[in-house]
Amino acid sequence: MQSVPSSLAWAHPLVAEWFVSRFGTPTEPQEQGWPHILAGRTTLISAPTGSGKTLAAFLACIDRLVRKALAGDLSDRTEVLYVSPLKALGNDIQKNLEIPLGEILALAGERGLLMPEIRTAVRTGDTLMPERRAMLKRPPHILVTTPESLYILLTAEKSRAILRDVETVIVDEIHAVADDKRGAHLVLSLERLEALTYRAPVRIGLSATQKPIEEVAHFLTGTGRPDPVIVNVGHKRKLDLGIEVPPMPLGPVASNELWDSIYDRLAQLVAQHRSTLVFTNTRRMAERLAHHLGERIGEENVAAHHGSLSRKLRLAAERKLKEGQVRVLVATASLELGIDVGFVDLVVQINSPRSIAVALQRVGRSGHWRGAVPKGRFFATTRDDLMECAALARAIKLGDLDRLIIPDAPLDVLAQQIVATCAAAGSSAGSLAEPAASDGQATESAAPQVSADACDEDALFAMARRAYPYRDLERKTFNEILEMLSEGIASRRGRYGSYLHRDRVNNKLRARRGARLAAITSGGAIPDNSLYTVVAEPDQVVVGTVDEDFAVESNRGDIMLLGNTSWMIHRIETNNGRMLVQDAHGAPPSVPFWRGEAPARTHELSLHVGELRQKI
Repeated sequence: MQSVPSSLAWAHPLVAEWFVSRFGTPTEPQEQGWPHILAGRTTLISAPTGSGKTLAAFLACIDRLVRKALAGDLSDRTEVLYVSPLKALGNDIQKNLEIPLGEILALAGERGLLMPEIRTAVRTGDTLMPERRAMLKRPPHILVTTPESLYILLTAEKSRAILRDVETVIVDEIHAVADDKRGAHLVLSLERLEALTYRAPVRIGLSATQKPIEEVAHFLTGTGRPDPVIVNVGHKRKLDLGIEVPPMPLGPVASNELWDSIYDRLAQLVAQHRSTLVFTNTRRMAERLAHHLGERIGEENVAAHHGSLSRKLRLAAERKLKEGQVRVLVATASLELGIDVGFVDLVVQINSPRSIAVALQRVGRSGHWRGAVPKGRFFATTRDDLMECAALARAIKLGDLDRLIIPDAPLDVLAQQIVATCAAAGSSAGSLAEPAASDGQATESAAPQVSADACDEDALFAMARRAYPYRDLERKTFNEILEMLSEGIASRRGRYGSYLHRDRVNNKLRARRGARLAAITSGGAIPDNSLYTVVAEPDQVVVGTVDEDFAVESNRGDIMLLGNTSWMIHRIETNNGRMLVQDAHGAPPSVPFWRGEAPARTHELSLHVGELRQKI
């Protein structure tokens, strides 16, 4: 066995032996992050994609669980909570956790040590009901979830109980939620979790690209707590970048001839590499590109991956690329974050991704082995697109990044969380009355005080202000939200939307009947879409979703493309929001559309484009 590095001296011999046999030596984010995580400090690890930062967060947790398992102290309770902004990332992390846990268990058996299994589970919107029930009956030691599912777990009566023992919270790809309302929703959920747990959980944040790093660290920590530790390994990494320009002159729009040359060049690049990941900005483009590539290199070598495909098709696409069954995977942002899709040699971006951080993130999907240089190619389709791709490459070379702007106190999100907190208190009277503690001391982050089934207004206000986006929330604004939630909204038919009963004498809030159901069914900050579910007959298998407008404009007998497969529309059920389809056996299809999905250009990239235009 190789000698154990000094930076791993803290680990149990079993864990250290497994790590050394798999990886040899720790990476820089791991060496710098472990001491702070072990000391129980809130830690933000910012490092390039593929630098081992996820294992930096998990190894200390795995070590703690292994020690408990060997000592016979491992009980059926959830101690580690991993929050991922993407369902695909959560599924991937769980699969990648099973490998080290299984190998450590096997190693323990070889050494003659009796060690019970350390279990993991995923709880997202895709999780099937039998799996959800099994999780409640026998909680996993490591729970992988999304911000929206964490909110539901904190609000639903039975699932709250399994979160009381959480000791560590890992928030992956934190930059993906910090700059929108999902982030505000998540940090309020983290405050609710801290109010519920016996001890304040250690918070660990992971991200590839962030600016300003200090603000994102405070976003993770909240206010009124010790300053977070920032492990910043830097985003500047050697990259092999190039811009592909078609052989014909570029114009204001791309011609069919130009697209044909792009498809041909893509087929050449795919042939030259072991595995290729192609990113597009829209789902429509992903379907179109996958179809045309399939015509050139064979449909069996191409897969599509985007948010409008069913979970089954998405997981199948990820597995096929990882196992080498397909040569190229065409994806949208659904595969942008840290999902491990095996050894990707080349990343191709069709059109500018409109953001410096997104470009770095996507190119970083390639070269996931030690010493590898990530390789990316940007395909320009118009004159303006070429200008933007050139400005993007220049910005990356200069080391510039997009600035994250954290929304200031979104009140609709706060209203949701207030109703959910009060509804949860009603089912577990007294359960939130004890303050969370850190280092054995009662902290300022006491839970909203509960009397019978009521929440204290002052404690609720204090909890909201501990979340970073609400640090400057005024009491007057908070009271106006409470007034709206307790008195409802006036309409011609009377008042509606009254979810809370407000006791103004004692400053207590109680949830009205139906408040919990409203909180669970209407939670989250992801906007609703008018989508039709596409169901394949005769097996009634869900293929994915299409935009409502596309479904309404389609006719029976039309051939459409979804998941790189041709489907013939059999029937459109407007009442149920379903589109019934049959396999069209490769008939020439039309490409469906989804409204409002193209990204906007970031301010920093716009400045670089402006500078380049001035010079030219």
